[in-house]
Amino acid sequence: MGFQMQSYGIQSMLKEGHKHLSGLDEAVLKNIDACKQLSQITRTSLGPNGMNKMVINHLDKLFVTNDAGTIVNELEVQHPAAKILVLAGKAQQEEIGDGANLTISFAGELLQNAEELIRMGLHPSEIIRGYSKSINKAIEILDELVEKGSDTMDVRNKEEVVSRMKSAVASKQFGLEDILCPIIADACIQVCPKNPTNFNVDNVRVAKLLGGGLHNCSIIRGMVLKNDAVGSIKKMEKAKIAVFAGGVDTSATETKGTVLIHSAEQLENYSKTEEAKVEELIKAVADSGAKVIVSGGAVGEMALHFCERYKLMVLKISSKFELRRFCRTTGAVALLKLSQPNPDELGYADSISVEEVGGVRVTIVKNEEGGNSVSTVVLRGSTDSILDDLERAVDDGVNTYKAMCRDSRIVPGAAATEIELARQLKEFSFKETGLDQYAIAKFAESFEMVPQTLAENAGLNAIEIISSLYAEHAAGNTKVGIDLEEGACKDISTLKIWDLYVTKFFALKYAADAVCTVLRVDQIIMAKPAGGPKRDQPAGTGMDED
Repeated sequence: MGFQMQSYGIQSMLKEGHKHLSGLDEAVLKNIDACKQLSQITRTSLGPNGMNKMVINHLDKLFVTNDAGTIVNELEVQHPAAKILVLAGKAQQEEIGDGANLTISFAGELLQNAEELIRMGLHPSEIIRGYSKSINKAIEILDELVEKGSDTMDVRNKEEVVSRMKSAVASKQFGLEDILCPIIADACIQVCPKNPTNFNVDNVRVAKLLGGGLHNCSIIRGMVLKNDAVGSIKKMEKAKIAVFAGGVDTSATETKGTVLIHSAEQLENYSKTEEAKVEELIKAVADSGAKVIVSGGAVGEMALHFCERYKLMVLKISSKFELRRFCRTTGAVALLKLSQPNPDELGYADSISVEEVGGVRVTIVKNEEGGNSVSTVVLRGSTDSILDDLERAVDDGVNTYKAMCRDSRIVPGAAATEIELARQLKEFSFKETGLDQYAIAKFAESFEMVPQTLAENAGLNAIEIISSLYAEHAAGNTKVGIDLEEGACKDISTLKIWDLYVTKFFALKYAADAVCTVLRVDQIIMAKPAGGPKRDQPAGTGMDED
């Protein structure tokens, strides 16, 4: 046995192959740097003039989008500190459906300012204390900025819904929000239950069909299935529907059995009995009053033949989630085996028809009369990536509707709220004693990131705009924001740009929490990665490469 040198210190304690980073320079500033890189990626996509990112994920799927939620999801961030920001962004996306970009960009800005404070000589725990005070104060100020009388709203009033949804949709599809918002609002109002807080996002579906343009978009009460009807019957009015989850086919017996056949007659009779059995089953379904059969699995040739004979329309839905939605739309109960359904297990639809849209055959299930619980927005566009982006805009609109059903308070948009927060927090920092005041002043400064980024993305002079915003707000005009089209500061209550209070509330809260978590880390200890030899990664994929 060769002489092995005894390691010392932390090396002797941990397994070989581990990494250990500690201290301000190695751990804290490295973490802050990684988070800054991430927020610089998303920042240029903030606001209506945000740039698109082209992300190609590990499966070679192309995403062209300015939706921060999608971008950070597909980037597969490796760095553990940057991952915390990604998680904060995801939490915001799931909670509100909009504002993920604000969360990540704002957190990055806070960390960048924290880095300056650390270099000045402040201890991270002092910065955390200052930041915690700031976020509590910021939320107090945010409560004061809520527009009077906005806490009560009729969620079925289209105009009120559109005014609150506009800014969320415009940040994804600038210029198209006037076409999209009314469509989304209609779809949401149609499926809004008696108690709006129970609104289910899944009830507004999106069907993406290539071809045409945005002006061809429409909204259907009911569902759009992306496949053709199986048989030759393509249209049914006022039809009762039987749904079979297991498929419509001659079922093999549960247990294996052997049939011994002695003569040709017996063979003939055997196949005849099989035919008779299928016919009996299909006839039973037809006698129950059903005119449409929906199958969750395969549809056998013989079964289809008898369905045609009894003038039954046959649809096939292979996705079980889609099948559940179909049952929810029509009020049907999915039966496991092909058998005669009870009258209360049948669903109902006003019309089921196969139509050709842009060269694709789709089955449209309509339920005009109340009681419907699904509505579908049919999106048309020229390429897949445009359709995907439109779908994200619709998703954001629907999520915003859900949020406004729970809390309809609004605050001024277009960076008016952020500048007011920055101004009041600055004043608050002057009243504080101790080292916290530096952190609070930096927290206030971080809010300038929003108007600065909005102005930069729109190609305006950011410094001029921020100083004129401050001047207006100091004069007491708290609702002055940036009018991006004219490149000037205007009172946004005339421009009707409102943001939901809950979006801002959660975005700031999640960002501040993520930042405090990152700043509290002072050592990083990484074990040796499990598994065999790593594949060589192509250069330039890591988050922070020295």
